[in-house]
Amino acid sequence: MSRRYDTRTTIFSPEGRLYQVEYAMEAISHAGTCMGVLCKEGIVLAAENKNTSKLLEASKSSEKIYKINDSIAVCVAGITADANILIENLRLTAQRVFVI
Repeated sequence: MSRRYDTRTTIFSPEGRLYQVEYAMEAISHAGTCMGVLCKEGIVLAAENKNTSKLLEASKSSEKIYKINDSIAVCVAGITADANILIENLRLTAQRVFVI
């Protein structure tokens, strides 16, 4: 029955549930932790790589920390594939803003 109501984020099921939001919350609960610490000497970024699929090789794990430009880096928590478009947009925005 839920199949009729889980294709869009704006369609409520008869029980008042938004299945796409519930799916996203479930995915986030399995995500690794990401953290940044500011200190006098600079910034430290750390990211936990959680292998949630038995089909993925541990040595082929994806990156979680990305360099945007010489002065900006980001740390990604959650599903890396979902963050790729955000990383690309951030790099393009940084190029436009930091053009000298």
